[in-house]
Amino acid sequence: MNWPAFWLSLQVTALATCGIFVIGLPIAIWLARVKFPGQTLVETALMLPLVLPPSVVGYYLLLALGRGSPLVEWFQIRILFSWPAAVVAAVVVGLPLMIQSSKAALANVDLRLEQAARTLGASELRIFLRITLPLARRGIIAGIVLGGARALGEFGATLMVTGNIPGRTQTLPVAIYDAVQAQRYADAHLMVLVMTAIAFVGLWWVRQLERARPLRSSPVVTEQGEEDATAFAR
Repeated sequence: MNWPAFWLSLQVTALATCGIFVIGLPIAIWLARVKFPGQTLVETALMLPLVLPPSVVGYYLLLALGRGSPLVEWFQIRILFSWPAAVVAAVVVGLPLMIQSSKAALANVDLRLEQAARTLGASELRIFLRITLPLARRGIIAGIVLGGARALGEFGATLMVTGNIPGRTQTLPVAIYDAVQAQRYADAHLMVLVMTAIAFVGLWWVRQLERARPLRSSPVVTEQGEEDATAFAR
């Protein structure tokens, strides 16, 4: 087992998952609640990392983080071929899953419950924290888990922006590739099993959340729904 690569992968995944949540949730709220011209174009662009080859995503990241880019020239951010670049790559590939799942969950919240809370004088922030977020929490959590799992398994884009430096930038997927190239199949088998187990647990949890997700409420707000909105608002 390549423990340095394992711990680096956990570190990168933890930071990337935080980034996916912080960036993805506001975007999901924006796309779910605001209609604007060109929305389909924006959503398509955000979903591109899901379908583009990892090498293409990595090439775009090289352009964004390499010499001549605004990040380097204006802000003096130089992270290529270091582990923070792996975090950026993981965020980029995991973000679409977070956005898609959270957007669907937020769009499924009955707006009548929010309106009932507004009539009781609740602020928009209180409505979001006490009504919208709890009702959409399963979809948001599923998006976080899926995005984090995708970040953990990222290989192609990570290899392009960080290289393969053992102990410094070598994540577990890259270490598996390195072990196979060196014909160290016993090491590769163990690391593959670890990655598979982590991915299985994450997907199993997402499926459990989906099975527990309540159906969308009916178009007519029931008295019980109004009482729930009142309780949330208070």
